[in-house]
Amino acid sequence: MPVLPGAEPYRHEGGETGVLLCHGFTGSPQSLRPWAEHHAAHGLTVSLPLLPGHGTRWEDMQVTGWQDWYAQVDRELRLLADRCSRVFVGGLSMGGALALRLAARHGERVTGVVVVNPANRVHGLSAYALPAARHLVRTRRGIAGDIAKGGAAELGYDRVPLHAAHSLRVFLRRLDGELPQVTQPLLLLRSARDHVVPAADSARVLSRISSVDVTEVVLEQSYHVATLDHDADRIFEESLAFIGRLAPSVGKEGTAAVG
Repeated sequence: MPVLPGAEPYRHEGGETGVLLCHGFTGSPQSLRPWAEHHAAHGLTVSLPLLPGHGTRWEDMQVTGWQDWYAQVDRELRLLADRCSRVFVGGLSMGGALALRLAARHGERVTGVVVVNPANRVHGLSAYALPAARHLVRTRRGIAGDIAKGGAAELGYDRVPLHAAHSLRVFLRRLDGELPQVTQPLLLLRSARDHVVPAADSARVLSRISSVDVTEVVLEQSYHVATLDHDADRIFEESLAFIGRLAPSVGKEGTAAVG
């Protein structure tokens, strides 16, 4: 199936500091494209991949799982690490969870982590029924588009394939056990009102990681997809400042045209 217009992956060749951004479950690179372009405009090398099964139709996602999604970002990280002297990882929701696993497994190869409303578990009683329900019901109502800002929209599926949701649940439970291996500096930004991922998920992440350099920022004006919401500019600026603190050459390599 062709990729939906706007859901294409994004890459930009910049300086010696690289940033890998990971989009969320049933979403696409469109939700993080402004964030990626902001960092590219400041001279960073940026990779924003399209995860397998995403950006086309939900039926394509039904036959993928967390191993496929993680393998994609793992490959992208390795490519960035070969190209750049420092690499940062970041993401939204499930993308934040993927970024945390990259940090846990790759150690010093990852300089720092930036997560926005990171997912830590699949919530609700229905989550416990997923192992059986996924064989009886193919989908449930979608989760895309939780944005407070009028006129803003997220390009994502209107249905959640339950086989994929079950795989996400398995992944998040596995990641929870790996969080103590995260030791890198961490910037966590969470929305005060999020109808998809509760604040408890961010609290759990912060309680489990081993990082000493940790900053938490509460976004008062945004819902779940904060990277397209009222606080988007704050996310871009806070993350760029975080990267610049840990990679002082950022901003001194010159700006580059976005493309």
